[in-house]
Amino acid sequence: MRIRVAECTVRYEGRLNAYLPEATRLVMVKADGCVAVHADGGAYKPLNWMNAPNTFTDDGDTWIVVNPKGETLTIEFGVVHFDTSIELGEDPGLQKDGVELELQRLLAERPETFGDGMSLIRREYPTPIGPVDLLCRDDDDHTVAIEIKRRGEIDGVEQLTRYLEFLNRDKRIAPVRGIFAAQQVKPQARTLAEDRGIEWVEVDYEELKGIDPDVMRLF
Repeated sequence: MRIRVAECTVRYEGRLNAYLPEATRLVMVKADGCVAVHADGGAYKPLNWMNAPNTFTDDGDTWIVVNPKGETLTIEFGVVHFDTSIELGEDPGLQKDGVELELQRLLAERPETFGDGMSLIRREYPTPIGPVDLLCRDDDDHTVAIEIKRRGEIDGVEQLTRYLEFLNRDKRIAPVRGIFAAQQVKPQARTLAEDRGIEWVEVDYEELKGIDPDVMRLF
């Protein structure tokens, strides 16, 4: 990971244009190529960012990040207060709580929950940025990546989006579509999923365990 704290301006050019005037900010470049620009506030959310995959160019005083869609993030630096690089090594990933693990197991045993003819290829299918919960095949012989959460929020949709970017580079299984499954999917997560072309599903944990016969909803 590369970390730089410096005076900088940030310009984004793509679907929209955005500009951050000069100020002191934290800029991070992660090993997978993700670039994020943070202010000293706003919790975890960056002011601007560019997800991998992308092309990163370091010209010293200027960093230019371009993704496959042609969107460009240009960071021009002034005074640099701190600059370092450190190898973090492989991360074991987020450990799911008991309900998420059980949901994953139950849905892996019942892939037809996501559609007639759906069959499981593998649980925890690996990608370069972590495993997707379920990789399945639908009745049209197309590959489906399914990410399962207890609470369906925007972060989960973003996570599945990144998995799909990598999975669709693999010609053996592409094209791969996505399904985001959770006990409850928040309205913002629904909107983002639909915008990304990802289906979302609300699952009933008790029903899957055979206690409640309520019908599952697929959107």
